[in-house]
Amino acid sequence: MAKQTQPTSTVAAEEPQPPDLTGADDGVVRAMMQWLAHLRSERRLSPKTVEAYARDLRQCLQFLCAHWGEQVSLARFAALEAADIRAFMAMRRADDIAGRSLMRTLAGLRSFGRFLEREGKGKVGALSAIRAPKIAKSLPKPLPMDAAKRLADADERAGETRETWVLARDAAVMALLYGSGLRISEALGLKRREVPRPGEGDVLVVTGKGNKTRMVPVLQNVLQLIDEYARLCPYPLPAEGPMFLGAKGGPLSPRIIQLAMERLRGALGLPDSATPHALRHSFATHLLSRGGDLRAIQELLGHASLSTTQIYTGIDSERLLQVYASAHPRR
Repeated sequence: MAKQTQPTSTVAAEEPQPPDLTGADDGVVRAMMQWLAHLRSERRLSPKTVEAYARDLRQCLQFLCAHWGEQVSLARFAALEAADIRAFMAMRRADDIAGRSLMRTLAGLRSFGRFLEREGKGKVGALSAIRAPKIAKSLPKPLPMDAAKRLADADERAGETRETWVLARDAAVMALLYGSGLRISEALGLKRREVPRPGEGDVLVVTGKGNKTRMVPVLQNVLQLIDEYARLCPYPLPAEGPMFLGAKGGPLSPRIIQLAMERLRGALGLPDSATPHALRHSFATHLLSRGGDLRAIQELLGHASLSTTQIYTGIDSERLLQVYASAHPRR
């Protein structure tokens, strides 16, 4: 019997596919693929950020093709003028794209421009001449301390027709978000072996943005809530498996916690700003209001820059001014 050759389609399907760029030539397509690979492997940006940067660059190249009336080459892209970028940004703004998204778009284009320059494929000087769009400053909206604590109480949802272990799981996740200031992706990304049992530890090693790890303290009462959930969970929790499971035994989706938060908002009379991420804001704000050191809070939150953490000083200052205005005897 003749030996059959294996089809190569499976291997090809696993390789990164070139982006669909009808407005750019092969040189630009190759450079874009190399840039995206650089962002993933060397810059270690999150998959969502890489996806957004790729989408922004693709939209820009398609715009430039129509704008110039010719396919974009590396040489033509290097000869970009500031007016070309302003026209693209104006088109995006006309589509009701927010200032923050436009800022990300410009950051992605500049990143691609720097990559081309490092690779000796041209210097895109026009990108540095464009000023970043202004964005309205908005302060995070933390929850009151009492409300944040009640969110971690499974009894608040006692009237719901849900299994006891599910209510215990949601309460444990909420308590972890507020007690340690985690992002929801960080909490749901924890493995069973990474969460100490009550009395056996008080620190978590968390993997945050860019696959960076940091150590955060965890309260014993939070560990007790997690342990209660683990005791009630009908599925096995192997050491290398996820700590928090969904209703069918797979990894828990962030959307499930968001829906649980929506139900609790109604029960507790909280505004729409009360989201799982608001528990992280509450963690930082409440620490700061009780004398927490800003640099230490930066480390706990995993912020790369102190300026990101400083937004919480604005919240605390606003609260102090409100107290002053309502309580000062000469008001």
